Amino acid sequence: MTMGFASVRKGLLTVEQFAEVVGLKPATIRQKIWRRQVEYVRIGRAIRFKPETADKLIEQGTIPAREAR
Repeated sequence: MTMGFASVRKGLLTVEQFAEVVGLKPATIRQKIWRRQVEYVRIGRAIRFKPETADKLIEQGTIPAREAR
């Protein structure tokens, strides 16, 4: 099930939706949750993500290019 990023930006994302947005497998996201490497929202037993958390995760993993010599 492919979703456009704009269509899921309105509310909280499930683990599967979040994984699709950031381009990782849901198992990898669950591992990051367990290790507390990613911010999440807990509603009862459900785990959800704010859309801006995907932007933060991508920004944290971004490595800048080297300057030309």
